[in-house]
Amino acid sequence: MRLDPTNTAVVVVDMQNGFCHPDGSLYAPDSEAAIDPVTELVADARDAGASVVFTRDVHPPEQFEDAHYYDEFDRWGEHVPEGSWEAELVEDLEPREDELVVVKHTYDAFYQTQLEGWLDAHAIDDLVICGTLANVCVLHTASSAGLRDYRPVLAEDAIGFIEEDHREYALEHADWLFGEVTDREGIEFGE
Repeated sequence: MRLDPTNTAVVVVDMQNGFCHPDGSLYAPDSEAAIDPVTELVADARDAGASVVFTRDVHPPEQFEDAHYYDEFDRWGEHVPEGSWEAELVEDLEPREDELVVVKHTYDAFYQTQLEGWLDAHAIDDLVICGTLANVCVLHTASSAGLRDYRPVLAEDAIGFIEEDHREYALEHADWLFGEVTDREGIEFGE
């Protein structure tokens, strides 16, 4: 799969200490295992001149206090609190000054963030999506991208997960319904 770097962005979803570090409250070993593949994908994108976007899942402590129905803390427990070490990106993934860091408060990186406006302003059409978790923030971000007419390409070997069957479901669902799935070797940046 050849992607034009001038209109492609690699979207790194939630590679944060809370999910990827053994001391994180929602640590998953396969999220930690995704650090090196994600780092390599980011390096390839940067070398080719493609854009790189990072997302951070961040929750103010009072975010769900007045929730009628939707409360992530009920589902997952308190995680990645605003201003905490858990909410920071893992050490190996340091955004450059010209790269966007999207702070989001739910699974979908497009929901009430500046992501869509930034992508449009930079004439981005294709998104290579990597990060964690496969069936949660990666899946919801990729589906939201597809619904907005971006081309979501999920880099399957650069995506973290809790359980293998959740990962398989997410990738099969994305491939069938709204995007494409390939491994990093199947992605080439070049016109």
